[in-house]
Formats: sequence, structure tokens, C-alpha cells
Amino acid sequence: MSTTTPPGGGPVSDEAKLHELGYAQELRRGMSGFSNFAVSFTIISILSGCLTLFAFGMNTGGPMTMIWGWLLVGAFVVLVGLGMAEVCSSYPTAGGLYYWSAKLARKNSALWSWFTGWFNLLGQVAVTAGIDFGCAVFVTGFLQYSNVLSANVAPHTTQHEVVLITAILLALHGLLNTFGVNLVARLADVSVWWHLVGVIIIVGVLLFVPAHHASASFVFTTFVNNTGFDRYPFYVFLIGLLNAQYTLTGYDASAHMTEETHRADVAGPKGIVMSIVVSIVAGWVLLVGVSFAIQPGKYSSEAGALVAPGQIFIDALGKSGGLFLLLIAIVAQFFCGMSSVTANSRMIYAFSRDGAVPGHRTWHKINARTRTPTNAIWLAAVGAFILVIPYWFNSAAYAAVTSIAVIGLYIAYIIPVFLRVRAGSGFRAGPWNLGRWGVLNGVVATAWTVFICIMLLLPQLSPITVSTFNYAPVAVLVVIGFATIYWLTSARKWFTGPKVQGTAQELAAIERELNLEEVVEEEHLHELLHHPIETIEREIHEHAHEHAHEDEDPSAH
Repeated sequence: MSTTTPPGGGPVSDEAKLHELGYAQELRRGMSGFSNFAVSFTIISILSGCLTLFAFGMNTGGPMTMIWGWLLVGAFVVLVGLGMAEVCSSYPTAGGLYYWSAKLARKNSALWSWFTGWFNLLGQVAVTAGIDFGCAVFVTGFLQYSNVLSANVAPHTTQHEVVLITAILLALHGLLNTFGVNLVARLADVSVWWHLVGVIIIVGVLLFVPAHHASASFVFTTFVNNTGFDRYPFYVFLIGLLNAQYTLTGYDASAHMTEETHRADVAGPKGIVMSIVVSIVAGWVLLVGVSFAIQPGKYSSEAGALVAPGQIFIDALGKSGGLFLLLIAIVAQFFCGMSSVTANSRMIYAFSRDGAVPGHRTWHKINARTRTPTNAIWLAAVGAFILVIPYWFNSAAYAAVTSIAVIGLYIAYIIPVFLRVRAGSGFRAGPWNLGRWGVLNGVVATAWTVFICIMLLLPQLSPITVSTFNYAPVAVLVVIGFATIYWLTSARKWFTGPKVQGTAQELAAIERELNLEEVVEEEHLHELLHHPIETIEREIHEHAHEHAHEDEDPSAH
């Protein structure tokens, strides 16, 4: 990989580059390169994905599959990330993947862009659902271990509690994102250190405090199959890779945040790649540490617990120590959900800006005071909650949601990488690129993505019943069906791919208007804070005067 200076001299300013891509600087550009990396690293969240799917891993391949599968998947994910990063450097825009597909396709660019965008939207919503769903399970377990909620209830009662807590978490993340990108950026920066220090604390405590540890042979060679597919251990190993493949998602957030990042054509690609690499190293250490803490003779009870890592912590450390480590993980998962809503909303905003989402004028609207897409934020939260609803009656819903996230995101990830391979020497590299290795990297990354997406559509438990059915294929087919029908009946007549917002003069006018609205909003907020009563009275008077004028003038109706 290399960083080069574009032809013609020094680097182009971020705003000028965005204008070249056809967009105005509507979002506030306040993120550093570290903050850009922090958002992706927080969404990957090893303390979320690794731990929330730990029970799945214990039953679907056991410690051996989790630990060695993590490195196998990690190697291929790095290749996918490198391919995406190279394209991101050429096109640093919030639309990210679907914009890249439109620019890289030799023909039918609108069609490639359309399906990339819809798969990305599906994956973004599903990964947000999976993160907050997993966090809700951990919160429920924490409250049960703390005796705030009763653990001696029917399974459906616990399922109801999880769904309710998921709704609360999504609402909180919607509110945090509504307050503005600066707050989210600061919390994302904190989240990086929380994750890294959290892993050190969890692994360190589990290494030195427990009286008993699992043996090295148990951790690195034990294969466990509780899926019902007793005659197909290799198949179980492959579907057990979901733990790693799901955790290592969400790094496209660095691309979606490029319109808010300084030196975006370098910081965005670096954010993608570094978030993957750091997560692979820290995640492997975490998985090994937790696996060594599994207590002799308690594997089955820990694997069957509502929160398997929580039960492992408590069995190894006692209740107080176990709850402390569980709380560290929950806070990290909360940060993860917050950043996921951020990235999801930016993708919805960008896709709506190009007219692809029904009701696009509503979802593209920018809050003048915070310079954030408030409506898109709440659409992301509501969409994620809809995917969680099947958990009311399907206990395998979490594995299905995470499979949907992986399939949707990785199809969207790999389409522009594949198109970059097809472009060959015609690809116009940005300042951060892979040079002559770009095509080979893209070929291998594409082959892996096709393979793993097929695996995650297959059954995960046997026998297959209503409560064990993997409904990932249904969700994927619904999105494919909707996008296809919408395209054939309507969109193909008007969707031409990413839209240019206007000429250089028109883009500047959009930015001036937003800046003026921002000043007016800030002045109003200042008046409201310092002279609340007078300001409210004046607004009531002005509002009443406007209505009186409308009543006197019939033409106003």
C-alpha cells in the first residue's frame, strides 16, 4: 500500500474534492483521522461481537473454531478492507459503497449502484440491530445476576425483556446522535481507549485471579458440536465462523464519515484498515483469555446461559468480580451501538440525497443547528428495531440478525472491489492505493466473500423448526425482491446513480444557506439560554400575529 500525491501538485482540499464528486459540504467537517478510525473500531467492537456471540461459538465449533477461525477470517477481512480502502481514497464521500459502484461500473452503473446501496442499507440496519440486541441481552443478564430482574421466569418473559431493553438502547442512541457529530466524535474517541483498556483488564483479571484455568490443549484443540449436525463437523466449523465474520464488520463507517473528516482521502482508507488490524489482534487476545477462564466441568452450563461470558466471569471470579467485567463489556457495546447508528444514518442520508430511498426528501433533511441528518438517524433506529421483533417468538433470532448483517454488508463491500478488479488499469487511484497488488487483492477478497455469504444462508441448527429457523435468507430475499421490483417498476426510469447537486456556484450557495441557518439557530439558542422568558413571549406573539394575518387573508388558505 502507498500514499501518493495526486498529479498536478499538492493535495486538494476536502471541500474542493467533494465538489469534484458533485456534492456540497452540508455536514460539519470536524473529525480528525483518529476519530474516523475510532468510529469504525467502535462499531467493530470486539467487546460486542466477540462476546455477544460467544455462546454461539461455544456450541458451534467450540474454542478451537473461535480461536483459529478468528485468524482465518481476519486474514481475508484484511484483504476486503484493503480493497475498500483503495477505492475510498478515490471517492471520499458519505455515500461510500454505492457511489463507488456507480463510478467504477463500465456499464449499467445505475443498476450496480442501486443494488449496492440497498444491500448496504440492509447490512447497516441489521448490524445496528445486532449490536443493540446483543447489548440488551447483556444488560438483561446483568440485571438478573444483580437480582433486579428474576432469572426464574419462562423463556418468553426474558425474550420480552430483551426486546424492551433493545428499544430503550436504540432510543438513547438516536438521542445521542441527534445532539451532533462533535459529541459522537468525542465519545468514539473515548470508546477506543475503553475497548483497549477493557480488553487488558478483562484478560488480565481472568489470567491472574481465578484459581483454576482450562488447559492449553482444551483452548486450542477442543471442538464442540451442539448444533444437531453430528455427522458434518467441517460444516459446523464453517458456520461457526459467524462469530468472527460478524464481529469484523462495520468498518465501512470510515467511508461514510469521510465528508465529516479532515484529509478524508487518506484518513478514510487508514481508518478502514487500521480498525480491522487493531481489532484482529485485540479480539484474538480477548477470545483466548475468556476461553482459558472456562471452568472445568461447567462448559455446558456456561454455554447454555443467557450471557455465556457473564457466567464464565462469575464462575471464575465470583459474583462481584464477574459483574464488574460484564459492566465493562456492556459500556463498550453501548458505545458500539451509538457509532453504528451514526454510520447507518449517514448512509441513509447519502442514499436519500440521490433519491433512492422512498420519502428521500425527509431522510435527506439536515438539522441546521447540529448539521446532522436527524430524520435519517431515527429511521436507522426504527429499522433496527423492526429486525429485532422476531425474537418475540424465535430464540435463534440473534444468530439470524447477525447473519443478515454480514451478508448485506459484505455483498455491498465486495461489489465495488469486484468492479475495481474489472476496471483494471482504468482505475484512477487516489493518494492511498495498493499499486500493482490491487487487482490480485480484489480477486481473492471477492472469492472469500461469495463463499462466506453462501455459508451464512444455510441452516445453523438441526432439526429445523420455527424456533431454530435461520431467517437470514428470508430477509435477504425480501430486500432483493423489493429492490428488484422497485427498480423494474419505477427506479430504472429515474435513478441514474449518484446525483450532482449542482454547479460550483450552486454548491457554494447551498453551503452559504446552511451556514446562515446555523448562525440564526445559534443566535436563537443564545437568546433562549440568556433571556428565556422574553424570547418565548416574543415567539408566541409572532406566532399569534402570523395566524391572525392568515385568518384575515383568505388567499392564504
